[in-house]
Amino acid sequence: MTDKTRTGMNRKRALISDTFKFKKRRNGPEKFGAVSEENGPTNIRSTLEYLMTLFPRKLFNDTLPQIVFKHQLYSIHNDKTLVDKELNKLQEHGELLMFQLGFHAEAFGLIFASDYKAKVLAGEEGRVTRATVEKFLEKVVSSCTDLSFSKDKMLREFLFTDSEITQLVKSGVLTVRDAGSWWLSIPNSGKFTKYFLQGRKAVLGMVKKSKYSEVLKAELEERRTNSQVKFHMKYHIHDIVGAELVESIPTTSGTLLRFVDS
Repeated sequence: MTDKTRTGMNRKRALISDTFKFKKRRNGPEKFGAVSEENGPTNIRSTLEYLMTLFPRKLFNDTLPQIVFKHQLYSIHNDKTLVDKELNKLQEHGELLMFQLGFHAEAFGLIFASDYKAKVLAGEEGRVTRATVEKFLEKVVSSCTDLSFSKDKMLREFLFTDSEITQLVKSGVLTVRDAGSWWLSIPNSGKFTKYFLQGRKAVLGMVKKSKYSEVLKAELEERRTNSQVKFHMKYHIHDIVGAELVESIPTTSGTLLRFVDS
């Protein structure tokens, strides 16, 4: 074999190797912290879409929009500032809504605006509150990125009456924050919050009860779930890693999750 032939083969081998490395690097939403940040905006949106697929629609008879938590994206992207920046852009463009879910100051739910509106309107079918809810979706949800609204803003800026605000609270699109202000909310999401917190506690318990309070992520994903865990195991793993309730440690055997004593 001539030197020229050998050089050509080496170059070809290197090219094939680089191609597979590139694919492996790009194929990453399930790999914690392993997503390249170079195509940030695309990655954040595709990560959101991936996390949405883990939401158990059937568990709620497809009456709820797909909900993910902002911190779940932190389990995939190391750069929190980039995540927040791109989420803000999606909100400003009217594509994404953010909700304060009430059980923790840092628990922010994310829903695609089109999904939220479709599910809210489906739930309003045949109800006397429908016209007011439609007005709210069109005037407020489509144009405003606020998480909560004061009575003054609802009356003066958005021109709702006291009676209409009462209807919006009744329909579940607003929930009381304090005297004279309301959070934007997700109708009928009480069961979601209950199942989510129940599952989080159970999955954290699995990690804590493992030897040395640590377990390989791949092994945890394959664990048989009990009646306390109604969501996809990966949904909960992205939650506990993103919320820093466990440490995520790269090892030669894969990602290790270690319980964090609070």
